[in-house]
Amino acid sequence: MPEQSPLFQNFLSFCDQAVDFQASDLLLTAGLSPTIRVDGALQSLPNIQPLESQGIAETIKAILPPRLYQKFIKNWELDFSFTHPRTRFRANAYFQQGKVALALRLIPKEIRSFQQLGLPPILERISLAKQGLVIVVGPTGHGKSTTLASMIDCINTNRKNHIITIEDPIEYEFQHKKSIISQREVGTDTKGFNEALRSCLREDPNVILVGEMRDIESFKSALTIAETGHLVVSTLHTNNAAQTIDRIIDIFPSGQQQQIKQQLSSVLLAVLSQRLIPKATGKGMVAAMEIMIANPAIKNLIREGKVHQIDNVISTSAEEGMISLDKVLAELVSQGEITLDSALSWSLDPKNLKTMVY
Repeated sequence: MPEQSPLFQNFLSFCDQAVDFQASDLLLTAGLSPTIRVDGALQSLPNIQPLESQGIAETIKAILPPRLYQKFIKNWELDFSFTHPRTRFRANAYFQQGKVALALRLIPKEIRSFQQLGLPPILERISLAKQGLVIVVGPTGHGKSTTLASMIDCINTNRKNHIITIEDPIEYEFQHKKSIISQREVGTDTKGFNEALRSCLREDPNVILVGEMRDIESFKSALTIAETGHLVVSTLHTNNAAQTIDRIIDIFPSGQQQQIKQQLSSVLLAVLSQRLIPKATGKGMVAAMEIMIANPAIKNLIREGKVHQIDNVISTSAEEGMISLDKVLAELVSQGEITLDSALSWSLDPKNLKTMVY
């Protein structure tokens, strides 16, 4: 990062404090002191005066190369990432009420293992599949990118593969281990997700990470790439497995939906639905993950358009590694990891959750 003005040095101090407090996010808003999110809750950095829009604008200009700064001025918002001496940040610069603001997500330099993240061991088997489609879903800020990074690092550690990532922006930076990893950033290394997806099959990949499937073209490309014998991993902003499948099917015109059901049923490996829940101790977060494995029963429900029955299959297929979100939440409550109130706030069926707990 560049050495700049006192304003910029103040910004570096805010970043340092965010790391010291083990924050997940840092928010710079005109008229307010720098604000961090710790264990899901917002709090102001101590003893810092409210920020001015001009100071935030000058900080953004100092962080960005001129090309990206001009893009921000033109479009009024910009996704980007940068490396701080102690961590990486994914950032979004934007305007609110005519004033400049900046939201930053802290991305640890170290990529943690499934065990370190408290994720179920079955993720290793899913990650090391040779082909198919794996989708990680959940709300913004609940660790989807971290889980994807852990999956890619698992492959990188265990297999001699060529892994291509298509991201906007690049978040975790990978080191080559057994695998070669080509990280492509939209706007820097490729003009867009769709262009990168169309060309990636000519780049000799084994595994493709798509930061997010955003439109009909990216959905179509991901399905086609998975059909051709590659492993594709991606994310969606949906709540659970059934909603994810409905979302994929519904984005296509009605005349194409039967074909998409056939394609999806043939390539889908798993849907992993993740939440980060505050620990009962008040310090730290714990991951709760619903796991749907696309077994023959699930595939058949997708082909027949009976997606509403998928939850029943998940609930009765524990021997295959499946588990519903409410079941995970109930187990975490029983273990004392999270409070019942926290579990109920994230449950998809609170009434059913209460019967599991009591």
